[in-house]
Amino acid sequence: MRQFIGNEHKSVVDSTVDRLIQYLQDEGLDDGDRLPNERTLSTLLDVGRSTLREALQRLSARNVLEIKRGVGVFVSYKHGVADDPLGFTLIKDKERLARDLLEFRIMIEPRVAAMAAQNATPEEMEELESLCDAVDDLILHGKPHQQADQEFHTRIARCSGNIIMPKLLPIIHGAIALFVQETGGELREETMRTHRSILNAIRSRDGVAASDAMYLHLIYNRDRLNPNPISKGGTYQIK
Repeated sequence: MRQFIGNEHKSVVDSTVDRLIQYLQDEGLDDGDRLPNERTLSTLLDVGRSTLREALQRLSARNVLEIKRGVGVFVSYKHGVADDPLGFTLIKDKERLARDLLEFRIMIEPRVAAMAAQNATPEEMEELESLCDAVDDLILHGKPHQQADQEFHTRIARCSGNIIMPKLLPIIHGAIALFVQETGGELREETMRTHRSILNAIRSRDGVAASDAMYLHLIYNRDRLNPNPISKGGTYQIK
């Protein structure tokens, strides 16, 4: 009898998970959007609070939702992507990993920025500017800015109109946190300046300038990983 009750409860939770996902899709909720409070969701889905909480926890574990205690439940910027699906954690040479991830980003992100300049809506541009301001504010106050930095780049990917990029880039943007770790958090001024250049180019609908600004942003990062960086009078060498 206990087993039957357990299975019945599990099916109700599974159904609630499916209905929550359908709700997100039907309402068009996007990265960072807040869901209604628990009481409202329970009424909308016609389920009990305990069932709803378990369903929310499951979607949080899948990186579909983010639960902020005392604040609310939000759509996750990770788009349901696992934290490390490509196994970066197991790669021992973190310096090489940071370099190779940057090389990969150089291959794709300038094009993504150019597409964003062509396709971003006015509302998306406002959101992008808010994220750019948030990164600047964190840097100027000496606070960790990696998450906001990742959200800025992911938002550019969404502005591109390509539905694959926003799902791919959060995986690759583990490079941002790794880069900050490997460089000791340098290039703060360059980050603010080049982010602003990318934003201005996108707002101006200048795809070439957006691509160039993104390329320059990533080249600054790559140069900093060079043992003898050009920015300090050295010569860039590919290892």
